[in-house]
Amino acid sequence: MDWDQARFNMVEQQIRPWDVLDLTVLQLLSVVKREDFISAVHREMALVDMELPLAPGRKTWSPKLEARVVQEVALTGKERVLEIGTGTGYVAALLGKLAKQVYTVESDAALAAQAAEHLAAAGIQNVTVETGDAVRGWSKHGPYDVIVATGSYPVAPEFLFEQLAEGGRLFAIVGDEPAMSGTLFQKQGGSVVATKLFETVVAPFANAPQPARFVF
Repeated sequence: MDWDQARFNMVEQQIRPWDVLDLTVLQLLSVVKREDFISAVHREMALVDMELPLAPGRKTWSPKLEARVVQEVALTGKERVLEIGTGTGYVAALLGKLAKQVYTVESDAALAAQAAEHLAAAGIQNVTVETGDAVRGWSKHGPYDVIVATGSYPVAPEFLFEQLAEGGRLFAIVGDEPAMSGTLFQKQGGSVVATKLFETVVAPFANAPQPARFVF
């Protein structure tokens, strides 16, 4: 397979059209090779515009979503980052290349072990993989400058705001299928400002807190 051509096609046909124009992020996609983080059975689909199976009820993000989120959290190299839901480790790898330190927490021990192997093989040393349920946050290393949640929440995860440092940013996907919004929350002066970036649908976190719902 011609990976270079496939990567070029991915960037030009999937990622740029999704408003990912930051040159640092686009160049990073050639440095951190997504196919190296995908299981052998799905490796040839690694650069295709689709989610790929990870485990029962779990899938990767699509490449365009991964790149867009990395762009939107606007890392400068100084940040301490929390990623909730490690998956393959690829998003953590991208974040690690642009941040000071990344802590990524995965509830599935087998996925966590695989992700750690992928990150080590890629030579990425500033990403720490831990096993646990971080759906409500992971105060162990907080506060964080950036939090990225890879599953969705039914409503804004306000319980994560307290784990953000002043000026910190949280990316989360909020809503119920089929209406979910990729949202950037920014902590400013003790308050939090939410900006809806795009519509998408991803699987909810298994243990995401549920709001009270009306029953008719």
